[in-house]
Amino acid sequence: MGPKGGDAGCFCMYFRQTGAEFERNGGEKNKGLMKEIVDSGTVPGLLGYVGGEPVGWVAIGPRDWYGKLARSPVAKPVDDRPAWSITCFVVPKKHRGGGVATDLLAAAVDYAASQGAEVVEGYPVEPQKGRMPDFWVWMGFASMFEKCGFEEVARRSETRPFMRREINR
Repeated sequence: MGPKGGDAGCFCMYFRQTGAEFERNGGEKNKGLMKEIVDSGTVPGLLGYVGGEPVGWVAIGPRDWYGKLARSPVAKPVDDRPAWSITCFVVPKKHRGGGVATDLLAAAVDYAASQGAEVVEGYPVEPQKGRMPDFWVWMGFASMFEKCGFEEVARRSETRPFMRREINR
């Protein structure tokens, strides 16, 4: 995630905390909290490698790990079914545009299925015009979710579809 933890000291803790907690824990505290999660044996996401070099990260886990989703006007649950959520991608600039995030998304779906997930959700962006600033694309693009078999099941914002994929057993 780099020295700043992805963006602004997040370390993929944004959706795991309330807004006040996130503000209070920015940077090193969030890094420590993520380390505690990893040290506990919980898998908070997946890393992608090319030739032994890390080229990307995707955060995935059961939706109930991410309390902020339940309070989000865009990403609040569409039903009570247990689902796994994909909340974040981090791909260094030199590896963007080559399909790394799409590969990570496919791997995340496979991982969730291996853990017993029946539904995987994502809350990507869908630009209306031109290119979106890098800051806003950490949730992925709707097009890559579609490429990986996700379907839009709700849209509570013009640029943020709620995407879902059923896992075939």
